[in-house]
Parts: sequence; structure tokens; C-alpha cells
Amino acid sequence: MIRIVFALLLVVSQSLPAAEEEKTLSLQLPPASLEKWYRPANERDVWLHTMFRLRREMQAVAEYAALEDKVRLQKWLARLQKDYLSIGDMVPEWKDELEDGLLKKMRLAADSGDAEALARAQKKLRKSCQSCHVEYKLVAALRYRAPDFSAVKVESEETLDEEEYSRVMARLSLLLNRVKIAGEDGRQQAAMDALDQLEQRLSDLGESCSTCHKKERSREIILGQEARTSLAQVRKGLEAGDDKQTGRYLGEFAVGVCADCHAIHRLQSSMRRLLSDD
Repeated sequence: MIRIVFALLLVVSQSLPAAEEEKTLSLQLPPASLEKWYRPANERDVWLHTMFRLRREMQAVAEYAALEDKVRLQKWLARLQKDYLSIGDMVPEWKDELEDGLLKKMRLAADSGDAEALARAQKKLRKSCQSCHVEYKLVAALRYRAPDFSAVKVESEETLDEEEYSRVMARLSLLLNRVKIAGEDGRQQAAMDALDQLEQRLSDLGESCSTCHKKERSREIILGQEARTSLAQVRKGLEAGDDKQTGRYLGEFAVGVCADCHAIHRLQSSMRRLLSDD
């Protein structure tokens, strides 16, 4: 099994010495076969839906055992067994790790009405699930559910050319700073030209959001009316030669759009890229 080791520099509090030794964290990657049960390799997040069903089935078994409702208990036990054993079909590398013996004990206990034996077996099964989650849940989420911007292209409405996402981000940063620099130095036309380009490129970027976000309102959360209003105020500040207004609303835009979007996506995307490097 492949292991990736990260050197993490500990953040020290004021009560600790300034010099702190580096420590390492070892993360184990899941089997490669897991990837095909997540989007985009699959049309649906099959693995996630299986996990959600298992959690619901485990809860139903516990509740109907407590209610001594044998008919419904058997119904949910059958569903639990089906979904649990499907793990071995989806990820053959984990088939030998499955606790099918515990499932058998749960069925026998349910048949005999032994609620205590059923609870003991279910508790052990739950611990088995949790141990796998401790080992793989974080890594799987970062590797398969975090955004992969390396696969996204941004098409320019003006030129119809497609650009790599990293180049688009770099250009946005350059234009944002150019508005600030040129505006502060009295180069109004250069600042206005940069603002025009910034707005156009943000529009192009917004279209790429549909790669993951199918609903328009998802894009509006970041690139919506507040963002447009901030840039409109930047334009008014440039036209009036008001550096204070220009700087205020440019900063408001940078926090409300750039920083907020990065807070949601950037760290996850960077971790995914790191975990995907074999």
C-alpha cells in the first residue's frame, strides 16, 4: 500500500518554546479501485450513497431491536447485509477485511430474539467500520471529493480560447493588483482597462463553475450581486479619482470573492493534488 508522508511544521502557542521539532504524519492511500465509485469516474457517487445507506441501516437495526419489532428488524438486517457485503465487490482489496461473521451473529440473534447478543455484535461491527474511517475517510474525501481544477478549462467569451485554471487565477491576481497600482498612481485609463478585463475574466470564470455546480445560485454565492456591486463602486472611485473609495471596494471585492472562494476550494484542491501525485 502506497504511503505519503507529510512533514508538518507544528504551530506553536505562546506558552511553547519558539523552536519546535518537526513531526511527520503518515497517511495511507485507499486502493485505486475505490476511485471508480466516485464522480467523475462514475456518474454517481456510488460509494458515498452506500455509506449513507449503511449508516441508516445500522440505526434502523438498533431501533427495531429496541422496539422488539422482529419483522422490520429482519427487513433492515437484510438491507444491511446486502450493502455491507457490496463493499467487497466494489473494492476487492477490502473483501477479506469484512466482518461477515458479525453479520451472521446479528441474524442469529435477531431470529432468537436475543437483543443483547445482537447489540454486542452490532457494536463490534460499528467499531470495525470506524477503524476503516479513521484510516481512510479523510484521505478519500480529499482525493475523490475535493475539486480537481487541473481538469477544468476556462473558455474566454471574447477569444473563445481555453486556458488552464492556474493561468486564469494568475491573470486575475495580476489584473486586480494592476487596478490598485494604476489607480493609486493616477493612471486612470490603465486602471479602467484592467478593471474591464477583470470583469470579463470573472464572467468567463463563472461559466466554468458549472463543471461542478449545476445550479446558477451556486455561482451567485461568490460571483453574485455583492461582487458586481463592489466592482461598480471601484469604477466610480476610479472615475472620480477617489483613491479611498477605490481601495475600500477593491479590498471588499478581494475578501468577498477571492478569499472566500479560496477558503472553500483552494486548500482542498491543493491537498487533492498532493495526494494524487504517485
